[in-house]
Amino acid sequence: MKATVSEDCIGCGLCESTCPEVFAIGDSGIAEPIVDEVPADAEDTAQEAADNCPVSAITVE
Repeated sequence: MKATVSEDCIGCGLCESTCPEVFAIGDSGIAEPIVDEVPADAEDTAQEAADNCPVSAITVE
């Protein structure tokens, strides 16, 4: 699986707190994936982060 964050991100930090193995708030103040591929043991929490993103900026495929 691969995670992406769109330009719609508002930098609320919910994804980082939900799945710190995959997401972090970058220097620009918005979230970014910190891995190329979502680790198998983080797939559920990465999807949870995407489902709970308040602006639907996260895609996990």
